[in-house]
Amino acid sequence: MIWSAFEFRPKLLVALQGYNRQRLIKDVGAGVTVGVVALPLAMAFAIASGLKPEAGLFTAIIAGLLISVLGGSRVQIGGPAGAFIVIVYGIVERYGLANLIIATAMSGVLLFAMGFFKLGTLVRFIPIAVVIGFTNGIAILIALSQVKDFLGLSVTAMPANFFGMLSTLKNALHTVNPYATAVALLCLGTLVLWQFAMPKLGKKHRWATRLSLVPGSVLVLVFATVCVSVWQLPVETIGSRFGGIPSSLPALQWPDFSWDSARFLFIPAITLAMLGAIESLLCARVADGMIDDRHNPNQELMAQGIANFVTPFFGGMPATGNIARTVTNVKSGATSPVAGIVHALTLLLVMLLAAPLAQDIPLAAMAAILMFVAWNMGEWREFAHLRQYRFPYRATLLAVFFLTVVFDLTVAVEVGLVAACITFIYRISSLSRCEAVSAADYPALIQLAGLNERVASYRLYGALFFGAVKLIEDLQDNLPREVLLLDLKNLIYIDSSGADSLNDLAHACAKNGVRLAVCGLSHQPLDIARRCGFVNLVGSAHIYPDLRAGMAAALA
Repeated sequence: MIWSAFEFRPKLLVALQGYNRQRLIKDVGAGVTVGVVALPLAMAFAIASGLKPEAGLFTAIIAGLLISVLGGSRVQIGGPAGAFIVIVYGIVERYGLANLIIATAMSGVLLFAMGFFKLGTLVRFIPIAVVIGFTNGIAILIALSQVKDFLGLSVTAMPANFFGMLSTLKNALHTVNPYATAVALLCLGTLVLWQFAMPKLGKKHRWATRLSLVPGSVLVLVFATVCVSVWQLPVETIGSRFGGIPSSLPALQWPDFSWDSARFLFIPAITLAMLGAIESLLCARVADGMIDDRHNPNQELMAQGIANFVTPFFGGMPATGNIARTVTNVKSGATSPVAGIVHALTLLLVMLLAAPLAQDIPLAAMAAILMFVAWNMGEWREFAHLRQYRFPYRATLLAVFFLTVVFDLTVAVEVGLVAACITFIYRISSLSRCEAVSAADYPALIQLAGLNERVASYRLYGALFFGAVKLIEDLQDNLPREVLLLDLKNLIYIDSSGADSLNDLAHACAKNGVRLAVCGLSHQPLDIARRCGFVNLVGSAHIYPDLRAGMAAALA
C-alpha cells in the first residue's frame, strides 16, 4: 500500500519539457554567478564548523549537484548553510569527524523517510516564533565563533558552548593581532557598503549597476588575498592553518561504525534532519513566490536525504537549501535545475584549476564574511516588534533564542515546540465553549411550562478534545431532573478523550434517571460517536436532526 503511493519524480524531468537554447543560456549564466557566490561561503561555513575548507567545497559540489538533479524545486540551490555551523561544530568537538559522517548519513536517512512518508507539509506547522528564535540564536553563535579569527587571537581550540566561548575569548584578548583586525574590519566595512550603497548608486550610474553584479564576498576575498600576499601581512591564512585545499575530489571514505556511537548520535542526527528540512522547505517556498511555481516538498526532502547520505562519505558536511544562493540564482535568470547543476560544475572547475591560489586567503576575511552572513540571517526586527504580539508568542520566541545561545539548539527547539503546543492547546480549548439554551431562543416553545425545571439544554461549540473535556464534566456535575438535551451542531471535532467524556456523561445520566437526547450530530463528530458507542448508549430514538426537533420531543 505504501509502495503504491510512493512517488519519486524530480522537478528536473518536468523542467526539461520544452527546454530550449534561450533557457539554457539563462541557466548557464545564473549557475556560473551562483557558483562564484557560493565559493567563499562554502569554505567559510566549513572553517567555522571546525572542518577543513575543502569540506564546504565538496558539499557544495556533490550535494548541490544531487539536490538540483533530484530535488522538487526548479531553482533551489543546495549546499552547506550557516544554520548548521553550531551543530556541526558541537558534533566534531564531542564525537570527532568520523561520527560527524555517521550523524550526517543518519540525518539523510531521516530526511528521505520524511519525504517517503509524505511528511513534507508537516514541517510548515512549526511555529514561526520557534523558527525566528533559533535562527537569531544561531546567528549570535556564528558571530561569536568568528571573533577569534576576526581579531586574530591565538586560540588553539574554541569550545562549542556559549560560556566556554566567552571564557576562551576573554583569556585570549591580550593576543589580538592588529593586522588581522584591520583586514577583518576593512572587509566587513566593504561588505556593508557594497550591500547598502551600490543599489543607490546603481540608480544614478550605469557603471555602478554593472559593478554591483560582482558579489561583495568575492570582492573582499580577492582584495584581502592580494593585500596579504603583496605586503606579506602576518595574518593566518588557509595555507598556514590547513595547508591549502586539494585540487581533486576525495575518494570514498568509510568511517568506523559502531552501535555505541550511533545511539549517542541519534539526537544530533534528528536535529540535523529537522533543521535541514525546515531550511530547505522555507527556502523552496521563498523561491516559489519569486518564480510563480510550486515545489514538491516530499520530493525535495527525499533529494536532501540522498544528498546528506552520500556527501559525508566523500569528505562533505550536512547540506540543505540556501536562501541567499537560491535568491541569487532566481535574480540571475535561472529557469530550471540546470542552473544548480552548472553551479556545482563551476565550483568543481574553480577547485580543480585555482586550488593553489586559495592558500593565501586570510582567515580574517573569511571571519568578516561570516559576521556579515550572521547579521543578514537574523530576523532582528522581530525583537523590536515583539510588543505587537501576545505574551505566548513573545515568551516562545525569547525562550528559544535564549536556550539556543546559552544551552543547545536541540533543547531550544524541543522547549519551543512544547511551549507552542501548550499555547495552541490552551487557545483552542478557550475557543471551545458550552452555552445554555433558553426557551427565549425558540418563541414557538415558550408557552410550554416547566422548561427550565424539567429540561436542561446546551449548545457546544468548537472542538471537544482532551483540552476541553471539562465542559462535559461540568454538565455531568449539574444534571437536570428529567432531560438533558445537547445541541452538537456547532461541534466540528471530537477526539478519543472527548468521546470518552460523552460516554461517561451517558452513563451518569442513565444512573441518575435522566434522559439524554442529542441533536445536530454530523460529519466527524457523528462518525466518532458511532464508533465509540455513544450513539448506542443514547439510543437512536433520542438522536434528532436539530435542536427544535429535540426540544419538541423532550417536552412532549
